[in-house]
Amino acid sequence: MGRRDEGVTTETWSRLVDPGSQVNGLCAIQGRAGQNDAMIGLVHYILHPTTGHVEPVCYMQDVFVDPAHRQKGIARKLVEHLAKTAKAEKWARIHWFAENNNEAAQALYKNLGVKLDFSLHVLPTGR
Repeated sequence: MGRRDEGVTTETWSRLVDPGSQVNGLCAIQGRAGQNDAMIGLVHYILHPTTGHVEPVCYMQDVFVDPAHRQKGIARKLVEHLAKTAKAEKWARIHWFAENNNEAAQALYKNLGVKLDFSLHVLPTGR
């Protein structure tokens, strides 16, 4: 996958801050509110209906931690917080994709979820 263009990044942030959007996010902040605080991590997700459950399911679309703050458990805390939200709000499940060669993601996810042996197929519809 290539780098995202600036328009996609701008639209993603617009969706994250729009209360009416289906794209949601949680972030990790370093520091105290208003005192040199900085976002150092982010998980964004989409809550949606599915045919397999009455309750909604959550597609955890992306987890990002600033490279200067990696290997500190921040991604794990973000995912665990999302899981607590799922339990409290009675979501049926959380699902996600991770590239097989992304060693950091694979190391994080191997103990968090159940790995299914499916292949992902994408049918581009053109732009």
